[in-house]
Amino acid sequence: MPSSSSHPSTPAVVTVTRGNSPVVLGMPHTGTWLPADILEKLNETGKMLTDTDWHIDQLYTGLLPEVTIVKANFHRYAIDANRDPSGVSLYPGQNTTSLCPLTDFDNQPIYQAGQEPDADEIERRRTLFHGPYHETLASELERVRQIHGSAILYDCHSIRSHIPFLFDGKLPDFNIGTNNGETCHPLIEQTVQGICQKAEDFTTVLNGRFKGGWTTRHYGQPKTGIHAIQMELTQATHLAGEQIPFDYDKAKADLLRPYLKAILDQLTQLVLSGSLRP
Repeated sequence: MPSSSSHPSTPAVVTVTRGNSPVVLGMPHTGTWLPADILEKLNETGKMLTDTDWHIDQLYTGLLPEVTIVKANFHRYAIDANRDPSGVSLYPGQNTTSLCPLTDFDNQPIYQAGQEPDADEIERRRTLFHGPYHETLASELERVRQIHGSAILYDCHSIRSHIPFLFDGKLPDFNIGTNNGETCHPLIEQTVQGICQKAEDFTTVLNGRFKGGWTTRHYGQPKTGIHAIQMELTQATHLAGEQIPFDYDKAKADLLRPYLKAILDQLTQLVLSGSLRP
């Protein structure tokens, strides 16, 4: 059975559920914890934590035996663990949020006036939060790769289906990101896309508005035996509503979870069968 433990040096920052499956689930945005010194600087909009990947951990619970899960417990308003630590934009020329967001996804300020993080504070947060999360994730991926010869990082995300500041219209339900095929073996991309396209009542896009964040692009190095793929789900697929209180809808989730399980099962078999060997 997988073991659950906190990263020994940063127990409040990241939690690891450790197993021996070749798949590692990354969860950089489901955490809702903020230290008091950051929380007190947020305005009322910021304190609502609207841009959380709500209940993603619950959605994936129990889908794959022996899966390793690396979960950030801090909220993305402290620092976004799925952004380039240098601050370089993942989507040049498109609206997005920064490494330490100053606005929410609706482009509304999240800090009280004059309380925004400066360069020194951003660096402090990189050290306290971003660094430990990725040190842990890198360690777990390497551990799994040593066991199986290959490892697959499946990066778990969710987002509201309508956010005019970030994209036009309604987002498809399954948003698969592989940075245009660069972050994983073609069979991984084909397998995930094929399952999603067969999912009745759900819509799918490959490398659309979301091509994979920094995590997927950084770790996805197929020639080294580490593959990465991002799944951005619309929250309409598993929440009662895409607004406060963002309650989990078990009936909706129960329709979605079999497809997610099929994805994780088949990705596991790709590794175990040796299909991903160069």
